[in-house]
Amino acid sequence: MPTGPQTILLAAPRGYCAGVDRAVQTVERALELYGAPVYVRKEIVHNKHVVEQLRERGAVFVESEDEVPEDSTVVFSAHGVSPQVHAAAHRRGLHTIDATCPLVTKVHVEAKKFAAEDYTIVLIGHAGHEEVEGTMGEAPSHIVLIEDEAGADELEVRDPAKVAYISQTTLSVDETRAIIARLRERFPAITGPRTDDICYATTNRQAAVKQLALQADLVLVIGSGNSSNSNRLVEVAREHGAESHLIDNETQVREEWLHGKRVVGITSGASAPEELVQRLVAYFQARGAGEVRELEVVSEDVRFMLPKAIRQALAA
Repeated sequence: MPTGPQTILLAAPRGYCAGVDRAVQTVERALELYGAPVYVRKEIVHNKHVVEQLRERGAVFVESEDEVPEDSTVVFSAHGVSPQVHAAAHRRGLHTIDATCPLVTKVHVEAKKFAAEDYTIVLIGHAGHEEVEGTMGEAPSHIVLIEDEAGADELEVRDPAKVAYISQTTLSVDETRAIIARLRERFPAITGPRTDDICYATTNRQAAVKQLALQADLVLVIGSGNSSNSNRLVEVAREHGAESHLIDNETQVREEWLHGKRVVGITSGASAPEELVQRLVAYFQARGAGEVRELEVVSEDVRFMLPKAIRQALAA
């Protein structure tokens, strides 16, 4: 049997956030209430394991609402959709259930507010990400997207006195703070949301992985490759001195990563279920890891209500 690390450190908090838990439960309840198939626009959350489990239960994942048969039920993913998507679904007579994370909805509301006041809105985020596409759809003529400090340096606006910023909810806390600082240098009158757009779960998981990186020789992040918050956890761990890799599950652990490693830290992105963490722990225990302990940095107790359409159907 190949040798492995002696100690496993588990980041706390890790894994499912309230928005992901709500979105996954929404699809599960919809399947119970209406039966299969229930259509889901895009991946409900960015995790292969979760999507595959829901697919086995009868969820059908589509790229566009245009692929959903008329008079069918469609769930919008946790990442949110634009008003244009809502309108297209309405025109086709679809029964929509909106599983958008309430913290993403908050950013949409901010975009509409700033647009109504005729601000140029600087959206900090990653081009092509579903959350960014949905937010930009709220006010496409007012929003410009930047991804980094270089984007802030190159930005030209119509009126420097009327600039506002908002951000994707799953970014690097430190990197976003630096971009906002650069924007403030260039546009001293810039305004922003009353509270930070980066969600509590992203912030807390990054805080936890910083501490994990200081104590572990290797940090493994469980999450899918298209998960923004999971990729940020890998970056944060590396920035704080630990070797780090993103894996979908325990089968992707590579032998060369473990050479000379005594302490392995494990965390998981906000859309990764806890069972994947426990499978990875079992993998290391089978290799001789004798100590498994949690490194709790922040306590979380956030919960979100299910979408209104689901709550009403359950009550009926």
